[in-house]
Amino acid sequence: MERDIDFHKNEDVLKQQVYQLKNRLKKVYLGGGASRQEAQRDKGKLTARERVKYLLDEETEFVEIGALAGEDMYLEQGGCPSAGVVVILGYVKGRQCVVVANDATVKAGAWFPITAKKNLRAQEIAMENKLPIIYLVDSAGVYLPMQDEIFPDKEHFGRIFRNNAVMSAMGIIQISAIMGSCVAGGAYLPIMSDEAMIVDQTGSIFLAGSYLVKAAIGETVDNETLGGATTHTEISGVTDYKFQSDQECLEAIRNILDKIGDSPKAGFNRAAPASPKLDAAEIYGLLPADRVKPYDMLEIIRRLVDNSDFEPYKELYGQTLICGLARIDGWAVGIVANQRKIVKSKKGEMQMGGVIYSDSADKAARFIMNCNQKKIPLVFLQDVSGFMVGSKAEHGGIIKDGAKMVNAMANSVVPKFTFIIGNSYGAGNYAMCGKAYDPRLIFAWPTAQIAVMSGAAAANTLLQIQVASLKSKGETITPAAEKELLEKITSSYNEQLSPYYAAGRLWVDGIIDPLETRRVISMGIAAANQAPIEKPFNVGIIQT
Repeated sequence: MERDIDFHKNEDVLKQQVYQLKNRLKKVYLGGGASRQEAQRDKGKLTARERVKYLLDEETEFVEIGALAGEDMYLEQGGCPSAGVVVILGYVKGRQCVVVANDATVKAGAWFPITAKKNLRAQEIAMENKLPIIYLVDSAGVYLPMQDEIFPDKEHFGRIFRNNAVMSAMGIIQISAIMGSCVAGGAYLPIMSDEAMIVDQTGSIFLAGSYLVKAAIGETVDNETLGGATTHTEISGVTDYKFQSDQECLEAIRNILDKIGDSPKAGFNRAAPASPKLDAAEIYGLLPADRVKPYDMLEIIRRLVDNSDFEPYKELYGQTLICGLARIDGWAVGIVANQRKIVKSKKGEMQMGGVIYSDSADKAARFIMNCNQKKIPLVFLQDVSGFMVGSKAEHGGIIKDGAKMVNAMANSVVPKFTFIIGNSYGAGNYAMCGKAYDPRLIFAWPTAQIAVMSGAAAANTLLQIQVASLKSKGETITPAAEKELLEKITSSYNEQLSPYYAAGRLWVDGIIDPLETRRVISMGIAAANQAPIEKPFNVGIIQT
């Protein structure tokens, strides 16, 4: 394609954002730092990421979940890189699995609130896709100064053990390796797994350590005698296997996975994979650096799908949403994407790009229902400002048509995958399958923004509220003070718009280079294909 100056400017900006992302990830991969990693190796232990790498099949694809979880959080406590736990969707002996590895270089693997949230997300992925889950345990337990934010509530620490029990009843394979500390309530996780193994001299498991035992009942005992590998494999029978090293233990897990029988498949359609005919790298130049500037989302789609072939649905109707069929890495998919260029409606009216109108919501609802009928996974590409507002839109039934789309999307039984490319504002986030609507995977590009409304709109609204509050108290504000207040509000709000803010809190599973999108979708559908659809598609009552 012909590349103009705007293309090159866009390309430079997005490539710089990807470069910054990769630098952030390099820092995250160090966990608690190089010195703490070396200290772990000095004990004869592998680091969390080394354990995962050793376990996974060589030269196979994998997707990391929540690499940026905890980003810029708990800074007063020294931070919590990657939430102190590594979660990977990958292959072990040719079988797709979820792997969860505590990072003992981060506060001795202690559980912060975001750690619990990330572990629950890993279990959710395993349950939704009926995938084996492997826990590589090396944790000091709950981070006690924050116990009120991690211990008692429904989605806190205890939910993990509840999930252990539920997954066992579902027939989902759970294998645990105790490769370091495993204390207090956390001791239940490996023992509620199907099989538990322990590494001699470095692994230990007990409800209370030696100091607490001394304080509680006056008994003097060392940790190895209390809950070491020999104790639990030869005396208590709590663990099933004892190994002399991390490597030996990980090889045993691989051998277990090698002998597991096959299971039914969902049966999603897959043909021979093919790369896009159009250069995928051109996405960097096609996506405007100025997020207000219109662009043609179809050009992005054609650089994501096999052979650049896309079959549009109702192409001339509801044009602010693109719907259609394609293949990604061979998998058949239904794509719902926000069209960001200005289009002309069937009535000759100009419609703003990135806004969902009644006709586009109606089209999307119908398309989603069709994909469920045909058992085709759905991919949502978000760059949405929200639903159309104003008297004309309200009189035209925008709420009714929007509800129809949300209803069809929320009740969808085929797997859904969401990518936030640009804006993700307000109810548009919901309708386009935001986190609240159970996408199997949800990732953002570095260009994403997630909030109730744009930074400028929100800042001006908040400014008006604060100014009105001051005036009601009889106070005045000078234009200079008003400008300073607006800048302060804007800065605070823009920080929360950042995809890193979202990734840190696990509103998204991660931030990726746009060129990784195909790989994530393919891995996601391959995982979803392990879980047959067990309930019929039913949308209940929809107003037409």
